[in-house]
Amino acid sequence: MSLRILPQNLINQIAAGEVVERPAAALKELVENALDAGAKKVDVALREGGRTLLSVTDDGRGMSPEELALAVERHATSKLPDDDLFNIAFMGFRGEALPSIGSVSRMRLTSRTKGAENAWSLSVEGGLKGEPEPAAHPFGTRVEVRDLFYATPARLKFLKTARTEQMYAREIMERLAMARPDVSFSLSGDNNKSILNYPACAGDLFDARLKRLGAVMGREFQDNALQIDAEREGIRLTGYAGVPTLNRGNAQMQFLFVNGRPVKDRLLQGAVRGAYQDFLARDRHPLLALFLELEPRDVDVNVHPGKTEVRFRDPGLVRGLIVGALKHALAGAGHRASTTVADMAMGAVRREGELPGGAAGYGAARPGISGYGGYGSASSYPGHQAIERNYAAQAPLDNPRGPAIGGLFDRPRDFGGHPSGADGTGSDANGGFAGAAAAALAGGYASASPSARIDVTDDARFVDHPLGAARGQVHANYIIAQTRDGLVIVDQHAAHERIVYERMKADLAETGVKRQGLLLPEVVELDESGAERVADRAEEFAELGLVIEPFGPGALVVREVPAMLGKVDVAALVRDLADELAELGQGMALKDRLMHVCATMACHGSVRSGRKLNADEMNALLRQMEATPHSGQCNHGRPTYVELKLNDIEKMFGRR
Repeated sequence: MSLRILPQNLINQIAAGEVVERPAAALKELVENALDAGAKKVDVALREGGRTLLSVTDDGRGMSPEELALAVERHATSKLPDDDLFNIAFMGFRGEALPSIGSVSRMRLTSRTKGAENAWSLSVEGGLKGEPEPAAHPFGTRVEVRDLFYATPARLKFLKTARTEQMYAREIMERLAMARPDVSFSLSGDNNKSILNYPACAGDLFDARLKRLGAVMGREFQDNALQIDAEREGIRLTGYAGVPTLNRGNAQMQFLFVNGRPVKDRLLQGAVRGAYQDFLARDRHPLLALFLELEPRDVDVNVHPGKTEVRFRDPGLVRGLIVGALKHALAGAGHRASTTVADMAMGAVRREGELPGGAAGYGAARPGISGYGGYGSASSYPGHQAIERNYAAQAPLDNPRGPAIGGLFDRPRDFGGHPSGADGTGSDANGGFAGAAAAALAGGYASASPSARIDVTDDARFVDHPLGAARGQVHANYIIAQTRDGLVIVDQHAAHERIVYERMKADLAETGVKRQGLLLPEVVELDESGAERVADRAEEFAELGLVIEPFGPGALVVREVPAMLGKVDVAALVRDLADELAELGQGMALKDRLMHVCATMACHGSVRSGRKLNADEMNALLRQMEATPHSGQCNHGRPTYVELKLNDIEKMFGRR
């Protein structure tokens, strides 16, 4: 078999296999061309999910008949004026899309430039190009693609149903619409049924972008989004991130745009996890849309056939910027919780004629179970199994004859398994955390016996505070507080859990992680690349209490581990770190375990459900919540309070 040059049409069909794997991929290329042409209005029509018809119409600058003929030639483009692949300022740049699509379909281009007397049309059928001819069309361009893959029928077998292909097309449109809020987008399906319609958004960039994100990601996100605006070393990051209590069971609502281009990058996944690790369980994911702007020379967009992946010149700088900006926004949110919590509370109000308790009964009324933050059922909660194990420590105690057990003034358990010191401060086996928990429990609370009555006049000064003045406690777990324009219901255990956890984190940052030397240093064998990745981060891991040294090719020796982890499988921990460094570019396993220990201690060391509080204790807890970062959710991502506005309450009772 001798070497030969393939026919041009076959070359185009091979390129189509890379660029146009399904109708949605063709749609992406055509809409990007429209945006590059300066379009402010893009209308898309699909038939059978784009298999029989895919039409894209725009109001861009249009093309002359000479440009039409050139546009369907391979590698013909106007987007690389200086022939520099590292200075790309447009969405497209390869000049492959139109000839590739035309080689596997029946395609017709119709275009008219401003000032031209008429439009011109050109058809390409299975790679065979016709001649430009006069046509009737307004200013702009329309591309009609019919019978996609008719020239390569084997590809049709790999397409999904029309409904699924339409869903893929919609996802592409939504991503492009988020990147360009100044452009109007519409998508219609069979029988001209409207699938989406996003009018152009007016206002400054942030306002317009938030409106468009609300249209795509939902009103809940728009109402609970935190603005992101940060810059570092010439790289600017803007966008919006949802509060932690608004989350999902997957990462499908996390979007990254680089210089206006929607991309998928594992760097985003690791950075988001690092920023939200103190607020969400590992199986819950926040909602966000982030927009990176940097010099074209600092990012390579020519690393993927579909241009959906990029490579940064300095990924560490980009990741640090994302993590820092998200943490700053979350810190600025204070004790804010998602408005969906209040919405769910209002939606759970009994319908007229429904008996109290209903079929669910009192046992179903755990805080947050009714879908808060996007949870559909108890089993879908963040860290559900771990939470269930902790409910024994949270549940009300059956002790009707004796005094209330547990609460603010109990000394927390010594989780290190050692007896408490004679001075009552507890053993220091946990690096002082038992004492920190005790201080957190006692700090700020007056010593008084529980009372069922609250003098309203004494607490009037608290009404103007964000969480208001305590008015009572119900079911020995929920604090009812009055604000100037509504009321607040607080889960006392979840709220105090966050307070204790934040104090433990502060102590950890101040005193550092105490180490425990291994009697016999443990050698862990890895592949050479994995061992090198871990060894390169040795200083970072040492700050967290894990001392690692290289021990020959493909091996590491562990000499010290964090004392607060107790008995730990050292080899498994190091392998987890190596895997995460390979996948995400960072090793979160060690920090996750440290924070898990702190969260467990905070959960068990907090005021328990069933503890009756008096007015001073309840108001002290509310004031501490207002002063504690991230007190709107507990360590598992559940809300700590629900706020109901007076207007909503009056509507519920028919007063408005």
